[in-house]
Amino acid sequence: MITISKVGGIALLLAAATPALAQQGDAERGGTSAVVCVACHQADGMGMNIPGGESWPRLAGMNADYLAKQLHDFKSGDRENMTMMPFANMLSDQQIADVAAYYAEMASWPELPTAYHAADPNKEGEWLAERGDWEDSTFIPACNQCHGPNGQGVGTTFPPLAGQHAGYIKNQLNAWREGTRHNDPNELMVGIAKRLSDEQVELIAEYYAELPESLAAADAQEQQEDAK
Repeated sequence: MITISKVGGIALLLAAATPALAQQGDAERGGTSAVVCVACHQADGMGMNIPGGESWPRLAGMNADYLAKQLHDFKSGDRENMTMMPFANMLSDQQIADVAAYYAEMASWPELPTAYHAADPNKEGEWLAERGDWEDSTFIPACNQCHGPNGQGVGTTFPPLAGQHAGYIKNQLNAWREGTRHNDPNELMVGIAKRLSDEQVELIAEYYAELPESLAAADAQEQQEDAK
């Protein structure tokens, strides 16, 4: 029987087993090469959320090795995207490492609390993220088992989800489901995404996109109550 603890152990093993890319990046050089990225990912690396469109992800503060791997995968065709492929092919291996270092050193991802709190079963997006769905033999592990507390990301394999654009998260989950994205270790995401319903995809995407704001609001409310 698959348990949450076993899934978490698998995630840690995958993260530990993923070798760091050997190429060392230079963030200052990367700023020059990243000029071609600005139109979609913005000068501040915050990306764009295009409802019903492709939606460009936030890159600022992401792990450099993770970003470099994605660019190499676009270049080789291991990750399919007709827009990204020509841009990735414009970059040498060194330029890829430099661009990855450039975005990694930008303003970091929102710092979120890592303390565990009980998920609200009435909020399905939160429940899926923190507890998963083990009913009806779907065996969907909690997203946070791999992506870390509050979806802050783990190592070079599991990127941060909290604060990422909802449209991008939704598009990627659908790509895993449809088999048009398949550059995950041991097909872990492929297997999980195919068991998600359309509604669950929407709920997960919206939950993580709104998480930094919702946690900040909850923290502010708690401080107000403590001050009474």
